[in-house]
Amino acid sequence: MAKKHTFDYDLIVIGSGAAGSAAATITAAAGKRVAIVEADTFGGDSPNYSDVPTKALLHAAHLYDEAKHGARFGLRSATLGYNFPSLSNWKNLAVSRTGAGGNKRFYEKNGVTALTGRAHFLSPHEITVNRRHLSAAQFLVATGTTWTKPSIQGIDTVKYLTPRTILEVLRPPKSLFIIGGGKTGVELAQLMATFGTKVYIGEIASRILPKLDQEVGALMQKNLTDQKGVTVLTQSRIVALQKDGIGKRVTYSRGGVEKHVRVDEVLIATGRTPAVDLGLENATVQFSAKGVPVNEFLQTNVKHIFAAGDVLGNEGNTHTAILESRTVAHNIVHKTLIAPDYRATPQIIFTNPGIAQVGLTEDDCTRRDLAVAIATAPLTIVARSNTSDFRDGFVKLIADKKGVLVGATVVAPHAAEIIHELALAVRHNLTAAQVAETPHAFLSWSEAVRVAASKLA
Repeated sequence: MAKKHTFDYDLIVIGSGAAGSAAATITAAAGKRVAIVEADTFGGDSPNYSDVPTKALLHAAHLYDEAKHGARFGLRSATLGYNFPSLSNWKNLAVSRTGAGGNKRFYEKNGVTALTGRAHFLSPHEITVNRRHLSAAQFLVATGTTWTKPSIQGIDTVKYLTPRTILEVLRPPKSLFIIGGGKTGVELAQLMATFGTKVYIGEIASRILPKLDQEVGALMQKNLTDQKGVTVLTQSRIVALQKDGIGKRVTYSRGGVEKHVRVDEVLIATGRTPAVDLGLENATVQFSAKGVPVNEFLQTNVKHIFAAGDVLGNEGNTHTAILESRTVAHNIVHKTLIAPDYRATPQIIFTNPGIAQVGLTEDDCTRRDLAVAIATAPLTIVARSNTSDFRDGFVKLIADKKGVLVGATVVAPHAAEIIHELALAVRHNLTAAQVAETPHAFLSWSEAVRVAASKLA
C-alpha cells in the first residue's frame, strides 16, 4: 500500500476576516486540523476598521443631528455639543464589545491554530509564514482587499486619509475633500459633515452612488447639499494633489474646466483592490489584479484551493463574505458540493435616511432588456412620515411580466431592517400582490412597501 501523504493541517485559511472566519471555525468543529493566518489585525476589516467603528460613529452622528434639530418637536437642544475624544472612546468600546476585532484567542478556543504573519505559497500544498513552512491538504484564500491608491499627480507628496485612518483622527478636520462618491465616501461625508466639517465629494460618474438607482443618488446629493452643506462635484476628475501650507490643494477638472480647492485633509475612497500578492503563481492558481476567479463552488483552477470574499474581485460586503465562507466550509467537510445563492443579498448604506437595495436595479433591467413594471411610493404617503416629521425617501419595487418581484430599493429610516421582507420576496419569487396582501403594521415605515406593492398588484 502506498504511504498516504501527511500534511501539517487539513485546511489552512489565509485571512481572518468574514470570508475566512466562518470556514475556519466550522471546519475545526467538524474535527479537521485547521490553521488560520492573519497578516494584519485578527477579525479583518469589518469589525476593526470599517463596518463596526463606522456604524458606531454614524449612530452617534444621527442621534446628535436629530437632537440638534429637535426644536420642531418642542425640544430645547439647539446648544447641544459633542466631545470628539469621547465619541472615539464610544467607537472603540463598540469595537471591543463585538468581540470580533483582534480576536486571536477566539480561534484558539475553537481549536484553530492562529498564526500572525504574511502567508506566501511555495507550492500548491505549502506556504511559508514568518519563515516557517506549513503544508495543508486544502487552502482557503480569504485575503480581502486594500484601499486603491488612484494615479493622481502628486499623490505621493501629500499625506492623505483612507477610510481606515480617518477613524483615528483626534478631531474632525475643518475641511475635507473626499475622492470617490460610492457607499463609503457618502457615509463618511455625512458623518464628518454632521460633526461640522466642510466636506467636498469628487466623483467621476454623473451621480454619487452610481451603482444604485438614479433616484437614490439624486436624493442623497440633495440631502447632503441642503442639510449638511456638502459640495458634491459629480463628473469631476481629480487632476492633482499638492501641499499648500499646512493644508492640501486639490485640482479637479469638471466640464473641461480646471478648478482647485484648498482643504485641511484629503480622503481617498475610490475603491478597493483584491489582495493577491501571496505567491499564488507558485501554487499555479490563476489570478489577476482584478481578483481570483473561482467556479460556482468557490474553487480556484487548483481544486483544493478555495477563495472567498472580496479577494474574488466582486463588489463585496460582509454578509456575502460570510455566505461564501460557510459555503467553502460545507464543500470541505461534505462530499456533495454546493454553490452560494446570491440572488437576495441586500446592499446596505448606513446614511440617514438609510439606503437598502436587493435584487435587480432599474439599470440592471435596462441592460438585460427585461420587460418590467416599476412602482414607487414616496415616504410622505405613510402616516409615520408625519409623526416623525421625515419626508426624504421612497420605496421602489420592480416586478417582471408575471408580477413577481425581481428588485427593490428602500430609502428610509431603518432601511436596513425594511429590506429583508423584500429580500424574502425576491428569493422566493413572491408576487407584488402577495406582498401587498400581507398586513403591514400601521404607523410603520414598512407601510410604504405595501403601498408600492399594491401599485404593481
